[in-house]
Amino acid sequence: MTIDPGFFAELARFDASLKRVSEDLQQGEQESPSVGEGLTFSDYRRYAPGDDTRLIDWRVYARTEEYYVKQFEEERNLTVHVLVDTSASMDYGEGDAHKFEFGAKLGLGFAYLTVEENNEFQFSTFRDRPLRLDTGRSSRGDLLHVVDLLNETELSGEADLVSSLEEYESSIRSRSLVVVVSDFLVDPEEVEAAVAALGNNDVLLLQTLAPDELDPSVSGDTIFEDPESEESRRSYFGGSLAERYRRRLEAHVDAVADRGETLRADHVLVNTGDDFFDAFSDVWVG
Repeated sequence: MTIDPGFFAELARFDASLKRVSEDLQQGEQESPSVGEGLTFSDYRRYAPGDDTRLIDWRVYARTEEYYVKQFEEERNLTVHVLVDTSASMDYGEGDAHKFEFGAKLGLGFAYLTVEENNEFQFSTFRDRPLRLDTGRSSRGDLLHVVDLLNETELSGEADLVSSLEEYESSIRSRSLVVVVSDFLVDPEEVEAAVAALGNNDVLLLQTLAPDELDPSVSGDTIFEDPESEESRRSYFGGSLAERYRRRLEAHVDAVADRGETLRADHVLVNTGDDFFDAFSDVWVG
C-alpha cells in the first residue's frame, strides 16, 4: 500500500467538529451549564439561595468565611471507532481510486480530526474478526503508526461483517461513533445484522466502490473474476447485460442504505474515482 501521511496537512482546513453526532455526544471542549458530582471541576462562584448545598466547598469557607459552590463541566468526550474492510474485494481500483487505500484514508481523516479535537479514536481492520492497529494514545504519532500498519496490510479472503462487528462491539465502553468502511458487497441482511450488533452507538457506513464497478468501461467478450472466491466467468458484456448490471448494483446500494437506515445508521456511497478531499468533505460534513 502507498498511503502517504502527508495528506493529513490538507485536512487542517476542515472544521474539527463532528456534524453527524447527536447533541448528547458533543465534543469535549464545549462547556455545559450543568453542575454536579462526578464531573470535571471548572471554577467557583458565590453561593446563591437555591443552590445545592452539597456543592459548597467547606475548605474555602474555612479560609474566607464566605460560601462558594463548585462549578463543573459535563464530561462529553467522544470516542470515534474506525473499522476498515481488508477482504480481497477491497483490492480493486487503479492508483488513487484503489478502494482500500481510499477508504482507509477516509477513516484516517476521521481519526486525525478527532485527535485535533482532543478526543479519542480507535482504528481497526477486519476480515473474519477485528484487528486493532492503534496503541490507545490518540495522538498524531499514533496516527503515523496506524498508517505504517495499513501500508503493510494484505487484502485477501472474504469479509465476515457480522462476526467482526459483534466481536468489536464488546470492546466499546461508552456510546460512540463507529465508522465502518467497506464495499458492502454482501447480502444487505448481513449489513442490517452487523449494524444491529453495534447496539446503541452512532454508526456511519462508508460504502467505497471504484469507478469501474459503478460504470464498467469494458465491452464485448470479457472474463470476470471474483477476487474473493477466485472464480471466473466468461461473458459478452454490453447492451442489455450492462444495463441490467447497473440496475442491480444501484438496487444493491439502495438496499444497503435502507437496511442501515432501518437501524438509524447513516450511509454514504463513495466513488473512489472522485477527488479525495471532495469526497471527504461530503462524508465529514454530511
